[in-house]
Amino acid sequence: MPDAPPVPMPMSTEADVMPSASAEGAAAPPVNDEQMIQRVLADVQRQVDLMLEYRLREVLTPILARAADSVIRDARTELASTLRDVVARAVAQELSRHRSR
Repeated sequence: MPDAPPVPMPMSTEADVMPSASAEGAAAPPVNDEQMIQRVLADVQRQVDLMLEYRLREVLTPILARAADSVIRDARTELASTLRDVVARAVAQELSRHRSR
């Protein structure tokens, strides 16, 4: 499978992880290690989710299209066969009625 073009992903910056004092007008409380870990994990999870969804769509789209084409082709074949059988029976019944008259 050819390599897919990279998907633009929002990357966190230091400003995302550490709120700036100038943005709030006052000194922000320091971020402890646990809070920073949680923020980084949340950001990575969002990126993984976006990439997974993109790759699944990219891989599954042609597979599902082929499957749908196959189902449609099989359904048409079955419908045509059933229609031929129904018409043949109807014609046979009609000919039988005409002969019995």
